Amino acid sequence: MELASKYNPTDIESKWYQYWLDNGLFSSKPDGREPYTIVIPPPNVTGVLHMGHMLNNTIQDILVRRARMLGKNACWVPGTDHASIATEAKVVGKLAAEGVKKTDLTRDEFLEHAWEWTHKHGGIILEQLKKLGASCDWDRTAFTMDEARSESVIKVFIDLYNKGLIYRGVRMVNWDPKALTALSDEEVIFKEQQGKLFYLKYKIDGEDGFAVVATTRPETIMGDTAMCINPNDPKNAHLRGKKVIVPLINRVIPVIEDEYVDIEFGTGCLKVTPAHDVNDYMLGEKYNLPSIDIFNDNGTLNENGTQYAGMDRFDVRKQIEKDLEAAGLLEKTEAYTNKIGYSERTDAVIEPKLSMQWFVKMEELAKPALKAVLEDDIKLYPPKFKNTYRHWMENVKDWCVSRQLWWGHRIPAYFLPQGGFVVANSKEEAYEKALSIVNYSLTIEDLRQDEDVLDTWFSSWLWPISVFDGINNPENEDINYYYPTNDLVTAPEILFFWVARMIIAGYEYKSEMPFKNVYLTGIVRDKLGRKMSKSLGNSPDPLDLIAHFGADAVRLGMLLTSPAGNDLPYDDSLCEQGRNFNNKIWNAFRLVKGWEVADIEQPESACMAVKWFEAQLGKTLLEIDDLFSKYRLSEALMAVYKLFWDEFSAWYLEMAKPAYQQPIDRVTYEATLGFFDSLLKVLHPFMPFITEELWQALEERKDGESIMIQLQPKTITVDEKLISEFEYAKEIIAGIRSVRLQKNIPNKERLNLQVVGEYMADFDAVIAKLGNLETIDNVTDKTAGSISFLVGTTEFSIPMGNLINADEEIAKMDAEIKYFEGFIESVMKKLGNERFVANAKPEVVEAERKKKADAESKIASLKESITSLQK
Repeated sequence: MELASKYNPTDIESKWYQYWLDNGLFSSKPDGREPYTIVIPPPNVTGVLHMGHMLNNTIQDILVRRARMLGKNACWVPGTDHASIATEAKVVGKLAAEGVKKTDLTRDEFLEHAWEWTHKHGGIILEQLKKLGASCDWDRTAFTMDEARSESVIKVFIDLYNKGLIYRGVRMVNWDPKALTALSDEEVIFKEQQGKLFYLKYKIDGEDGFAVVATTRPETIMGDTAMCINPNDPKNAHLRGKKVIVPLINRVIPVIEDEYVDIEFGTGCLKVTPAHDVNDYMLGEKYNLPSIDIFNDNGTLNENGTQYAGMDRFDVRKQIEKDLEAAGLLEKTEAYTNKIGYSERTDAVIEPKLSMQWFVKMEELAKPALKAVLEDDIKLYPPKFKNTYRHWMENVKDWCVSRQLWWGHRIPAYFLPQGGFVVANSKEEAYEKALSIVNYSLTIEDLRQDEDVLDTWFSSWLWPISVFDGINNPENEDINYYYPTNDLVTAPEILFFWVARMIIAGYEYKSEMPFKNVYLTGIVRDKLGRKMSKSLGNSPDPLDLIAHFGADAVRLGMLLTSPAGNDLPYDDSLCEQGRNFNNKIWNAFRLVKGWEVADIEQPESACMAVKWFEAQLGKTLLEIDDLFSKYRLSEALMAVYKLFWDEFSAWYLEMAKPAYQQPIDRVTYEATLGFFDSLLKVLHPFMPFITEELWQALEERKDGESIMIQLQPKTITVDEKLISEFEYAKEIIAGIRSVRLQKNIPNKERLNLQVVGEYMADFDAVIAKLGNLETIDNVTDKTAGSISFLVGTTEFSIPMGNLINADEEIAKMDAEIKYFEGFIESVMKKLGNERFVANAKPEVVEAERKKKADAESKIASLKESITSLQK
């Protein structure tokens, strides 16, 4: 096939992706091979491709493509998450734009709109991943609310309830007043905020004095049911056993004592509001205090808010400050910085709220999952995240799994008309259960299903099992073959949200780990170190990058600076570097395929080149295998990059290529095509499109053949001695080129090289070709007027004849001698310092001595060159 003169990714990417799809090359079915499985972290149906997705899915695709080429049955399962809060917010927003309120609709009517929105938008991100080259088995695409996954979720809820691991109760929860739902602790993001500390005066009941309380939330005083002091605090001892009056409200409340109170904070007096603070709630439980809920679900004050009823909580804060001041009950305010909890999804300030919710008991469930990671049954890359994981799991709290939404898996609990409830798979099953426990007349219509849905994570924690239908059909062929999966690639911020919970579910429902390795990506940041986000406007559109640079270039750019767990400082220059590498590969291929081939004898330089590159390729393949085993993918890419750019293009092709307008011998040509074949295979997981295009052009291929199902090249033996010797030859060639550069001698001018001292002539043919030498001679004395350089301790000399101006060269070398003499003087100061020699490591002292010896050797060589030019 004819190749274009310039690489144009647009022409080839859609062509080869369709080819892979048409030939079912991403498809996986259980067979006798070793399976390799990855389940995609399901992106939200609300989502579109962003830079984090690009990084994450590039890494997954590299791992999957490499596994295929190692002969494994690779299966990458794609899918999407229904994202309860985010999707419901999108649908509510869409309806609002059409003049429809959620409250105007029945649940079923709203869900019709939600499904319509999901069908329209839900697959967008998966289609976008195809542009990146993602080699998912698209026939296996799952959705957390499709029939099989929904059935799995309900089945697990019922199972955990029957085991006594799910319960319903009133607890303090994180309430999102915008989404109107409870959130788990992990869905709350804490941000530092500048605010005020208000010093409020509570009159001591029956006395003239006041007790002063410092609080950041004066708007909650309507919910105060006690004041608390520390029993060890002498400055507030006078308040023991007394009562105080809540300012403005005039409610009399007791003063209680507990060591929980921080004596140093504020005045040492704490207002206790059990309904609206987690710690106050615990004090309320301990001392049997009443709880007064003053907030509506939307963050406005209810009737318990007295004169402030109906006002927004933050408006009340402003108003109550004025009212307290007017009543003489505000002693002072101070600027204060504290951390405030925000909803991860809506960015609304979280309101701690007492609420009836469903919870999963986590303590016992978490134990096998903690043990698996601590004992390295499941490995985290990088391992620094083990401590974070351990901290979370050792301090795990019960998981609030109910959400006050309509979009999601509806909780399978059915309330009875005279109190109580039953948990069942359907209303019919619930009715049968109810009849067995009630002693009154009951119809099926008397049952009322819980309005709440389950937390989105309650479906995604089953993902590695449910995508293979392992909950509904625990012994099916897919789950037995593909589970446990191999690698999970995800972000550290959902290590507990998702990763830990999947591990918990794996041990609970399959009695084994869900995956063996967890690769934790870093955050993609801009040049200023800021996280890329739409709100900051600092995130490029990944599809625009692909259109501009090509998918392979973007994949390469994303991976060049992204070691596991470390942030990626992104800049478009990385994609530019990726595009340049594509062009390098393309041009090298066109060069090789453009050679005329003849049945002639193989030159010695080409013979040595083939032997050397074979050894170098083998060495790099071993290095790449080792780096992949340690999940150091960026370093593996750099190893391939250097192998192609430096060793193959800059050295091998220069050695192997024929003279101008001359043919190449067939042996070298065939070897070069073989090397190209190996290089394309090694590059393919990183750069799938260009490698497929060029592999197809290497030779005639049958329909359905593809590089992606070829085996990776293997290393048999590595000739380290040959590689080491050629490194020596490289230095000689570099020395010759340096002399040419320094003396402005054109490359076409043939030179003679003299060797003074011991020297192995194995690479003479290569040195002569790349240095454009007429002769290489071993001499005792170099020719007068020569320019010398050292490689190791061997001196090499190039007679200049009439090639240079002797006076100018002597002046340059005199300057160099002065520089090296100054350098030796600085080294001698160190070596003459007894403390340095006595305290420094022996290898450091030895390194300084070697610097001195090298500089002296260079001075001697320069002086000899000057002498020879003066003759």
